[in-house]
Amino acid sequence: MKKFLVIDGSSLAYRAFFALPPLTNGKGEFTNAVFGFANMLIKLLTDFAPVEAAVIAFDKSRRTFRTDIYDAYKGTRAKTPPELSSQLPKIPEFAAALGIKFIEIEGFEADDIIGTLTAKAAAAHDTAVYVVTGDRDALQLIGDNVRICYTQKGVGNLKIYDAAVFAEDYGGLSPVQLIDLKALMGDSSDNIPGIFGVGQKTALKLLQEYGTVENVLDNAENVKGAALKKKIAEGKESSLLSKKLATICRDVPDLAYTPDEYAVKPDRNKMRAFCDDNELKKVWQNFDKAFPAVEENLFAATANDTPPTVFQAANCSHNIADIAAFSAPVAVWADAAEGAVRWVAVASAGTATVYISCAAENPEAVCAEIEKSLNGKTVFVYDAKKLYRFGLRAQENFFDITLAAYLLRTEGGEKADDFAALIGEFLGENVPTEFAAPQDFACYAAQMTLKLGILMRQKLQNADMLKLLTDIEEPLAPILAQMEGTGIYVDKTHLQEKAAAAQERIVALQESIYRAAGEEFNISSPKQLSGVLFDKLGLKPTKKNKSGGYSTNAEVLGELKDAHPIVGDILDYRLWTKLKSTYLDGIGQLINPATGRVHTTFNQRVTATGRLSSSEPNLQNIPVRTDEGREIRACFEPGAGYDVIVSADYSQIELRVLAAMSNDANMILAFKNGEDIHAHTAAAVFGVPESEVTPLLRRRAKAINFGIVYGLSDYGLAKDLGISRKEAACYIDGYFAKYSAVKKFLDETVAFAKENGYVRTLFGRRRELPNITSANYNVRGMAERMAMNTPVQGTAADIIKLAMIAVAAKVTATKLKSRMLLQVHDELVFEAPNAEIETLSAILKDTMENAAQLAVPLLVNVAVGKNWSEAK
Repeated sequence: MKKFLVIDGSSLAYRAFFALPPLTNGKGEFTNAVFGFANMLIKLLTDFAPVEAAVIAFDKSRRTFRTDIYDAYKGTRAKTPPELSSQLPKIPEFAAALGIKFIEIEGFEADDIIGTLTAKAAAAHDTAVYVVTGDRDALQLIGDNVRICYTQKGVGNLKIYDAAVFAEDYGGLSPVQLIDLKALMGDSSDNIPGIFGVGQKTALKLLQEYGTVENVLDNAENVKGAALKKKIAEGKESSLLSKKLATICRDVPDLAYTPDEYAVKPDRNKMRAFCDDNELKKVWQNFDKAFPAVEENLFAATANDTPPTVFQAANCSHNIADIAAFSAPVAVWADAAEGAVRWVAVASAGTATVYISCAAENPEAVCAEIEKSLNGKTVFVYDAKKLYRFGLRAQENFFDITLAAYLLRTEGGEKADDFAALIGEFLGENVPTEFAAPQDFACYAAQMTLKLGILMRQKLQNADMLKLLTDIEEPLAPILAQMEGTGIYVDKTHLQEKAAAAQERIVALQESIYRAAGEEFNISSPKQLSGVLFDKLGLKPTKKNKSGGYSTNAEVLGELKDAHPIVGDILDYRLWTKLKSTYLDGIGQLINPATGRVHTTFNQRVTATGRLSSSEPNLQNIPVRTDEGREIRACFEPGAGYDVIVSADYSQIELRVLAAMSNDANMILAFKNGEDIHAHTAAAVFGVPESEVTPLLRRRAKAINFGIVYGLSDYGLAKDLGISRKEAACYIDGYFAKYSAVKKFLDETVAFAKENGYVRTLFGRRRELPNITSANYNVRGMAERMAMNTPVQGTAADIIKLAMIAVAAKVTATKLKSRMLLQVHDELVFEAPNAEIETLSAILKDTMENAAQLAVPLLVNVAVGKNWSEAK
């Protein structure tokens, strides 16, 4: 039979949020619910494979036909935390990338969508329906072809219900009698009243004897016990209302089921962009494993139902000298094969094209000759960073269409690598599916690059972002190419020693845990760990699931750390196993044997705020302030011919940008006077003299300072600091009382976004926010947080990029041997000979502190060490 997987999206998203600690990405956006939900879905598709059809059902709003008949329905539920509501709009994006239909319908709950589709699919008789949910209400849907997969803990431990399993758990009742059970006993989670004073045990007995709530009401006089008779009599209307509320609708209007409409069609490009934008590396890895890539034609057609066309380059020359006669603008395309340029094509207006075959062993000679012919012309290129790595040198007249597309799209995600999508999106054209000869790839691509470049340049000019491209993004590309080519040296022996030491520590922790537990078990298994901690050792659990299982996530274990020595060992075990696999082993595998270095890739076109990210390996995620992180950084050393690592790090740049952009007098004065901004804030918020600010108060003020621009709520602050929401709300109010201009700036930024549909950084970077006026509270709330965050984080990102460009120019002009190796958020890392330490340090401090002129001084800390750890 065909499988139809029906996902209760609302239920699983909530479970994921409360099961995981409050994870955030580099943009300050919460991601724990998205992370957990995404991994759940990928695992489900893997475990149930093959899945022919699937759907994700979601609650659209709290107002439904049930609230129309009973206004208090679900009225006791707490308001959705903003940290969760801000993530909910990402669920449909993820669904689209995973290729699963997403449905929400005004006036109906997700349960009703599930009930309707389940009934229609099951009626086909050749379809087995599996409903995945954490809500027991769905058990009433069990039928011959319908199974309910109840999530007892995440999705790793599903309990699959059919009629027999249901009967075992519910005293012999049939699934449909669950409705009558709730009609009698009510449901506190949904605020269904039932009959006052009737619990599950009594309700079960009544239904075992009378079958339905109507029969119970009709036989009220025959029920044993005067008190129960009275309750039933008085609760008649309430029970009948409750039955209506508890009944899942199975005939939502205009909702049909056909297998083709719900077919699962994963989209790797969309998924990669989604995971990159939200920094969900593990989700991408799981997706890539579940849905491995198949070889695709880069120039595949971008529209359906288009007959294949064969492209053959015309009016082509093989003479490089002909390029000099081309009128500007021109476009250059280089086609790569095994790291070398195979074909270079240069296109001019019309169809005039020159293409040159490059010997793999000597592409530089061809590149040098082409460069001479490009002088004085505007040159459109596709991914200049790759061209620089191939041999073409950076030129001021290069216009990179991939960077232009990144700025124009404004929402990040490295979609520009899909050349065919660019052509379809910006030109509305289809791409040939066949080419007459290999060199025709390059000729066609050069011609399309020219058309794209002309269009994009005008679009950037209209959006007032051309200067952002020419002054920041394009000058940065050759610097990043140089950094990628240089790499950073890693002491492999040192790394292996630390990996071996980490393994010894892991084994020691494992043995200590086994001794404390009195048995050996799988420490990485939440189920087995829960059994040891709560059943065997008797620790008091802090979080219980509906199914009766107990959570063992980091948040729970953190709360139990002082209850038993085993808990601290388990936390350390998790830390060291991740440290070893992700960093010590992972980085070791990426060391280039020819250079002894790791060559990370700097992603310039991914984030919506303009920040750089890095991958293979991601060197921006190495812990900074922990001993474990410092041990990893100690393995990064200067290479041969260099003596030290030099690190230059902006101090609190985002807070300084916030002070400048908000023009808050109190914050500006604190920075100008060189005060400790966190102690300054603590004194104001907690009402104590600055001299009496304790480390605890300073830490709390720091959490407020760094969280406020991300739309920090009382819920988030309370969770971060382990305090009540009321106390957290008082802290936030105190902060805005001290920095009133910051509050005004954030409010005005959101208002500007609502009026104009976008926000900007100080340097013109633009982010469109189409959902800022959405009627959906969750969608609108997320857009408002983006509006508050983007101008500050984006401006800080622009400043560090300007600093990199200026520093690189100074180092070159001074003819230093020192080399820029890494950019990690607000830090630049160099390797240098001893003789240049003083000069380089002076250049870094002066240039970085003057990269932008703000109302507050920028402060840079420069440190030197024998390795990256010592220089931090």
